[in-house]
Amino acid sequence: MSLYNQNILKNWTIHQNWTLFLDRDGVLNKRKIGDYIKLVDEFEFLPNVKEALGILAKYFNKIIIVTNQQGIGKGVMTENDLKEIHKFMIEEILKAGGRIDAIYYCPDLSNSNSLFRKPNPGMALKAKEDFPMINFSHSMMVGDSKVDMDFAQKLGIRKIYIGDLEEEELTLVDVDLVFQSLYDFALEIQQYYQNLHL
Repeated sequence: MSLYNQNILKNWTIHQNWTLFLDRDGVLNKRKIGDYIKLVDEFEFLPNVKEALGILAKYFNKIIIVTNQQGIGKGVMTENDLKEIHKFMIEEILKAGGRIDAIYYCPDLSNSNSLFRKPNPGMALKAKEDFPMINFSHSMMVGDSKVDMDFAQKLGIRKIYIGDLEEEELTLVDVDLVFQSLYDFALEIQQYYQNLHL
């Protein structure tokens, strides 16, 4: 179930050159509260996420993950551990008919003020450098935290929030759309395109 003005998607005039930025933990997979996903065995997709990505792959030009991973900076996991997790994740998504075009991660600590750590915009700027066709005004960011929404705000990207706004002390003023899951968002995008052809 979504909470938003029914005309928002229509007003955005979405087309298939748009880019979809995704947070990882809490959007694609279950979070480990107070800890990090350090091994493939600890990575658990949230319900219907793979199906959601299969739907979204049809409608977005680029699908890009941007994720803070300070577990590396803290020394509790390695970059190789992260690469193994992402290799598994991408293989599972591909099997379900979805795709991820690129993954950007920041291993820096939260107190580093790194340009690349969300809410700072570095990961998206690097994505635009790698994929010059990206237009931030034709992009969406799906995340489950205020950090993700602030990241999107800094870049002029549409803000899609997953979960309960009150948990992050956010209101509908801070976001553009709210959904309970990535799957609910994917179904809404699918409906938007179906309505275009009615």
